[in-house]
Amino acid sequence: MKKILYAGSEVMPFAATGGLGDVLGSLPAAVKQKEPDCDVRVVMPYYTQIKPEWREKMTFVKHMMVPLAWRKLYCGIYSLEKDGVIFYFLENEYYFNRSSLYGCFDDAERFAFFSVAVLEMMRAVNFYPDVFHANDWQTALAVIKLKRSYTMRPQYFGIKAIYTIHNIEYQGVYGMEMLEDIFDLAGMDSQIVEWDGAINLTKGAVVCADYITTVSPNYAREIQTEAYGCGLQNILRQNSYKIGGIVNGIDMTYYNPKEDPDLPYSYYWRALSGKKKNKAEMQEKFGLEVKPDVPVIAMISRMASHKGFDLVLATFNELMKDDVQFILLGTGETAYEDFFSTMAKRYPGKASINLKYDRALSKLIYAGADIFLMPSKSEACGLSQMIASRYGAVPVVRETGGLYDTIKPYGFDGSGNGFTFAAYNAHDMLYVLREAIELYGDTDKWQKLVRKVMRVDFSWDVSAKEYMSCYERLFETEE
Repeated sequence: MKKILYAGSEVMPFAATGGLGDVLGSLPAAVKQKEPDCDVRVVMPYYTQIKPEWREKMTFVKHMMVPLAWRKLYCGIYSLEKDGVIFYFLENEYYFNRSSLYGCFDDAERFAFFSVAVLEMMRAVNFYPDVFHANDWQTALAVIKLKRSYTMRPQYFGIKAIYTIHNIEYQGVYGMEMLEDIFDLAGMDSQIVEWDGAINLTKGAVVCADYITTVSPNYAREIQTEAYGCGLQNILRQNSYKIGGIVNGIDMTYYNPKEDPDLPYSYYWRALSGKKKNKAEMQEKFGLEVKPDVPVIAMISRMASHKGFDLVLATFNELMKDDVQFILLGTGETAYEDFFSTMAKRYPGKASINLKYDRALSKLIYAGADIFLMPSKSEACGLSQMIASRYGAVPVVRETGGLYDTIKPYGFDGSGNGFTFAAYNAHDMLYVLREAIELYGDTDKWQKLVRKVMRVDFSWDVSAKEYMSCYERLFETEE
């Protein structure tokens, strides 16, 4: 197994909106580093949002015509090499010269074009991978068409398809009338993609893929239940024999308090004095009283109900009775923004609410905070708890998805790397928060825990090794 092609609708640092972009910006390079003999490549759309400095480094490879039902559409192919990985960018001005990556009226057609263009690109550049790794619904059609039609062609025969579900909530659901005209699928393919009376591209990819991964082992189990499956739990259970979970990693070089240019003071696990200075800097910058002995609880998150904000609202006034400070960075639903704006006025110097997102500021908060709160109702993997650990902010999380896999509860014997609670209950959360606050009062034990969480290996190196094992197992089954 020598050739791997990753396909996704976003890739860091070129154009991204969330966790999918982080994965495709880091995993391929980690795989290449671990297996230098592998030919690792990535393909994404050529968006307007790609910055000029990246465009200038690209090479025009060639153009091709992409067949999509009754259309033949132009597609330009550009490439550049980064970290030993070749990145391809598929250009079509009509589909990808938009003001945003997603949310257009014709997203179904845009990503149908991209999916077919990915398969056609293999022929155009003469790169037929051993493993084709598709990600989320935007590339699900590529898996379906690979297995339903392209595999009949000699060059495509034998390509193994892996499909990763980053968030089961987004499935690519459209009306059955789009089957042939938009998705270029034959009538006999309707049984593959039909689910609950509609086309469901994720369902089709689950059926067709050789293997399905999610971004944490616990999430792989959760999505097979009614509570988390978003309607696909039955089809996922039917295919459970080929579903597994691999936790995402983080960029340990970018998130490194010892050499972080966004921090006023550097530090690492053996020498934490810089963290104390960053805490004072953060308190002053964000309007909190500069009190070194008061624990600061931080949240950096999009304000949505599945992120657990209902629990925070229900107990916030009670929490503020304790000798703590609270800082929030993020935007989201109006009801949450209004609530926290009111709390900032009610608790001046004690609560700092910042309705924006800024990556540099987020790193100062990670570095200055003592406790990082992440009470999610659902969380496929989560990166924030890992980043917080890297900066020595002890995570307090709910035991769901990847939070369960990455954060283990603190024990009196010093075991664990954070604080956790299981039930989606506001006072369970508050109880565990107060456990963390109480431990903070024991300086020796707290410092020992901080040093421990900072040393947990959340690097992509660990994840890349698991993915390589996953790829290799696909070929072992044939022997």
